[in-house]
Amino acid sequence: MWKVILRRILIMIPEVILLSILVFVLAKMMPGDPFTGSINPRSSPAQIHHLMQINGLYDPWYQQYWNWVVHLFHGDLGQSYQYHEAVSTLIGERAINTLWLSIFTMVLTYLIAIPLGVYAGKNEGKLPDTIIRIYTYVTFCIPFFVILVVGLWIFGYVLNWFPTTGSISATSNGFFSGLGSRLYHMILPGLLGALFGTVNIVQYLRSEVIDAKHSDYVKTARAKGVPEKKIYKNHILRNSLLPIAAFGGYSITGLLNGSIFTESIFSYPGMGLLFINSISYRDYTVITALVLLFGILNLLGTLLSDIILGIVDPRIRIK
Repeated sequence: MWKVILRRILIMIPEVILLSILVFVLAKMMPGDPFTGSINPRSSPAQIHHLMQINGLYDPWYQQYWNWVVHLFHGDLGQSYQYHEAVSTLIGERAINTLWLSIFTMVLTYLIAIPLGVYAGKNEGKLPDTIIRIYTYVTFCIPFFVILVVGLWIFGYVLNWFPTTGSISATSNGFFSGLGSRLYHMILPGLLGALFGTVNIVQYLRSEVIDAKHSDYVKTARAKGVPEKKIYKNHILRNSLLPIAAFGGYSITGLLNGSIFTESIFSYPGMGLLFINSISYRDYTVITALVLLFGILNLLGTLLSDIILGIVDPRIRIK
């Protein structure tokens, strides 16, 4: 398996190079510049021209790309034009917040989705199955940002149960106080994200349970007199959860990319909100670094999902 993993990583190298070129060129094609209105609203065109010149923004794109790659290999992602600090430091600070929210959302997603999917499949055609299917259909039809806005309005403003902005309270002191404040700020966005993220898992797991119920090996187990609980535990659930385990790689890396909607609506200082702000201010160095990071995470998610599936299911070996 290690040889396969190494081969996959080597194949990813040209993909990352192509991605970096596309990201860099598309970022440079954006209209506007990072200096107009951000330094001083009264800056003259001559001052803007001078700033563009000393930052190399008038150089050919291939020369700018080469300089960016050289600095990248030295661990330098450049300076943010808007925040006036190193891009690596800026992303590192936001990545911690996104990591917390991602883990919290993923745990809630699987805690909700797996019981619902199994219960719906076990009670196929009955009232619980109908209610769960209606829940998934309705949730799937409603845009994610609508769920976030409605949830924020009801639980954040009307009921005032949860905070509506930020990732931690400024008044929290100490480890446990900070941890409690961080969890408190994550409950509402994490729960809303988890409710939306359960839809595909519930539907897929329900179908897997139903297929397993009517499979030949389950019929054979019932004919041998195996108790129904053991059939579900040792045959139906074990085989139904195998594909769900493979989603873990996509879930981890997908959430680490940062939910743009969630972080924007809740003003949560993560990588998603940083990406939106960077586009608004034409902060090219941050845009290219984030998009490249998101692309690499997606490639790693594909590899990680294949590895997980190969580990949990001995019948499958990634090739």
